Amino acid sequence: MAGVGDRHCKSLVGALLLLLSVAQPGNAYAVPAYAEQTAQPCSACHIVGFGPQLTPFGRKFKLEGYTMLGTQDFVLPISAMAVASYVETSADQPAPPAPHYATNDNVTLDQANLFVAGGFGDHFGSFAQFTYDGVGRSLSWDNLDLRATDRTKLFGQNVLLGLSLNNNPGVQDPWNTMPAWGFPYTDSDLSPAPAAGTVIGGALAQSVLGVSAYAWWSAKFYTEASLYWTPGRGFLRAMGVDADEGGGVLASAAPYFRVAYEQQYGDQNFDVGTFAFFPSLYPAGDHSTGTSDRYSDLGIDASYQFLGSGENIYQINAIYTHEAQSLNASALLGASSRSDSLDDVRADVSYYWRNLVGGTVGYFDTWGTTDPLLYNGNTTFKPDSSGFLFQLDATPFANEPSSLGPRFNIRVGAQYRVFSQFDGAASNYDGKGHNASGNETLRVFTWVAF
Repeated sequence: MAGVGDRHCKSLVGALLLLLSVAQPGNAYAVPAYAEQTAQPCSACHIVGFGPQLTPFGRKFKLEGYTMLGTQDFVLPISAMAVASYVETSADQPAPPAPHYATNDNVTLDQANLFVAGGFGDHFGSFAQFTYDGVGRSLSWDNLDLRATDRTKLFGQNVLLGLSLNNNPGVQDPWNTMPAWGFPYTDSDLSPAPAAGTVIGGALAQSVLGVSAYAWWSAKFYTEASLYWTPGRGFLRAMGVDADEGGGVLASAAPYFRVAYEQQYGDQNFDVGTFAFFPSLYPAGDHSTGTSDRYSDLGIDASYQFLGSGENIYQINAIYTHEAQSLNASALLGASSRSDSLDDVRADVSYYWRNLVGGTVGYFDTWGTTDPLLYNGNTTFKPDSSGFLFQLDATPFANEPSSLGPRFNIRVGAQYRVFSQFDGAASNYDGKGHNASGNETLRVFTWVAF
């Protein structure tokens, strides 16, 4: 084991040296087309001017439908991003994580993205992402959020009303607590990941369409109601998605509800919210049983930001989800018990210095009922996984424009994921001698936007 520790240590030291070498003052843009459109640096909308962590100004911009305009010049509503990684696990994996890769020590292009992102007049705006998956070597649509908004007065309050057409429950949310925009903000499909997760945790991402109606009352109270459905197979194939390989096919329209309260105190702010999602799914698209699996995802979330003068920035996010599972279809197919439950807790704390260099510590814990059929791939028949994720990153052009132009930005970082449990146990979780610690992962990444 000493050799493994030395290898991780050398890799981490190299990553730290890389971070320090680029952490020189440098105006950053997250989706650069938005920055040109608003005539604002991305640090106005994003913590450290990069990634999805939104400031109050950024949340306002999103809720207003991406329509804010700061220039009369024509702005091309097109941007691009790319993420590349080096991924190393503590122990070699039983098999390569994907074709064309080794069982360990892999370098990859994780993804390349094209965005159609901008406001169109005073009431309409778009965030549409299309992604080349460098690990799976496939092209598909990614996050979609098309908005229409207007302002009015109701019950004596100023109200922003909006509609969103989106393809992932939670992607329309303005806070960084929901799984669609939660930490870690970048990851690699080469990193080992636990098998169990809630439906709201991303199981239906890009395999559904939904319409969300929301109201933002006096810029404090947020209320939303949505309905999601599974589009036709031909449409999903055209979008590069196979619904049968995802979380399943919706048997009927699935309602989603969201309520949140945000309060601002000068240079700091907090929010607290709750959400509910009620999907009924045909497992793997199988209609043969004549019934479906019913889920009830209920949760609470909260976040806190301290922005100060920009010298020292802090953010805390937390979310808890309880999922009740009535698995009638899966039970008839012999794949599970009839009734299970799953609980999930996520929390992260970030610190950034001068919008340049920072770090995040994240905690995750998933646990649930024992089911020998559903979790037959591990020795305890439990979904339990837990651990920590540590990240250091630097965004060198967070305060002044890059020499490559105002649209160019880059973040470099290192992540280390520690598992105390993996798929039900700390040791020999699969009955083949593999331990949770063997999945501990070092990832060094480069994230470029232009």
